[in-house]
Amino acid sequence: MGSEDDCKTRTDSKYSCLKQKNLILETGIKVFCCIWCLFFFAAVAMSSRCPGLYCGRIMVNGSVEGECGVCPRGERANLQKVCERCTEAPELYDWLYLGFMAMLPLVLHWFFIEWYSGKKSSSALLQHITAMLECSVSAVVTLLVTEPVGMLSIRSCRVQMLSDWYTMLYNPSPDYVNTLHCTQEAVYPLYTIVLIYYAFCLVLMMLLRPLLVKKIACGLGKADRFKSIYAALYFFPILTVLQAVGGGLLYYAFPYIILVLSLVTLAVYMSASEIQSFKHLFAKKKRLVVLFSHWLLHAYGIISISRLDKLEQDLPLLALVPGPALFYIATAKFTEPSRILSEGGNGH
Repeated sequence: MGSEDDCKTRTDSKYSCLKQKNLILETGIKVFCCIWCLFFFAAVAMSSRCPGLYCGRIMVNGSVEGECGVCPRGERANLQKVCERCTEAPELYDWLYLGFMAMLPLVLHWFFIEWYSGKKSSSALLQHITAMLECSVSAVVTLLVTEPVGMLSIRSCRVQMLSDWYTMLYNPSPDYVNTLHCTQEAVYPLYTIVLIYYAFCLVLMMLLRPLLVKKIACGLGKADRFKSIYAALYFFPILTVLQAVGGGLLYYAFPYIILVLSLVTLAVYMSASEIQSFKHLFAKKKRLVVLFSHWLLHAYGIISISRLDKLEQDLPLLALVPGPALFYIATAKFTEPSRILSEGGNGH
C-alpha cells in the first residue's frame, strides 16, 4: 500500500508540473501574440500617417483620399496629417509684421527722396506724398487680390514655429533614398503677400514717379532728378531676397529691429542737426516731423514686443517713447566735442 501511494503521489506531482508548464507556455504565447498585434497595428497606423512635418492627404467630400504629398495653397496638414483649409484671421502680431514689411519700402523711398532732392527742392514734399500714395494703393490692392478676393481681410495659417517659414528644408525621406517633396506655404499668406505687395509697389512707382519727377523736379539736373527712382530699382530686389530668405527670422526679430534702428537713426539725426536743446528742436518744423516719426516707430516696436496681451501692464510702457529724445537733449551738452577738447586743454 505504501508503494502504491508513493507512485500515485509522484504521478500527481508530474501531472501538476506538466500542467503548470503548459499554463506558462500558453501565457507566454498569449503575451507574444498581444505584443505582435500591438506592433502590427502600430506599423499599420504609422504607414497610414504621412511622414514629415508638412506632408498630408487631401480630403475630398469628407473622406481622405490620395497619397501623402504637399497640401494645396491655403491649406496645411493638421495633427492627423490631413490637409485642412486655413480659415482663421491673422493675429495682431501677424498684422504688425505685415505693417513692418510694408513700411520698409516707404521709409526707403522717403530716405532717398530726401537724400537726392536737395535742401531747397520744392519737389521733395510732393514726392514724399506720391511715395506714400503708391505704397498705400499697393497695400489695398494686395489685400483685395488675396483670399477672400475683393475684401480687405485675409485668412491665415497660424505660425507655430520657425520651421514653418522654411518647409523646403523639412522634406522627409521615408526610405532614406527617395525624398517626399512637401514644400508649401505653411504660414499662408504671410510669405507671398509681402512679395505681391512689393511687385505692386514697383509697378506703381514705374507708372507714376517718372512722370511726376519730370514735371516738378526742374531745380535738379537731369542726372539727379531720377536718382531716387534708380535707388528703388536697387532696394526692391534686395527687399525681395530679404523676405524670401530671412522672412522667418524677420518675423520673430522685427520688433527689436525697429527699436534699435529707430534709436540709432534718431541719435544720428539729432547729432547731425546739432540739436542740443528744445530751442534747437523747435527751430524747424522738419525736425519735429522727424522726431514724431521716430516716436511712432518707438511705439510700434513696443506694441510689437508686448503684443498688448495685458493692456493694463503694456499701455504704460508707451510712456517710455519720448525717453530717448529727452535723454539725448539732457546729456548732449556734456558730450559736446569742443567742450571736451577745451576742458582737456585746460587740464580739467
